[in-house]
Amino acid sequence: MAYAVIARYHCAADDEASVRAALLKVREHTRAEPANLAYEVHAEVNETGCFVLYEQYADQAGFEAHKAASHFKELIVETVWPLLTGRSVTFAEVL
Repeated sequence: MAYAVIARYHCAADDEASVRAALLKVREHTRAEPANLAYEVHAEVNETGCFVLYEQYADQAGFEAHKAASHFKELIVETVWPLLTGRSVTFAEVL
């Protein structure tokens, strides 16, 4: 069963460009992962510094492999997360 991740990231307006650039780089790498089925980055229209990510993997193991990838550590853990003022993540099975 496919495994989905919906993440909401909030950052200060001054950090929006840096977060956006890192998320777009992660998208490139993630879409090349064998278990990735979808990776979409959205910027909320009326909320500065708010991003919504929709990710879909073949299974939960595919998501775990994504989190273990070097690009996840470099671009998400070390670049994006330190700039966030808020973060929420929802995990779901695709019906």
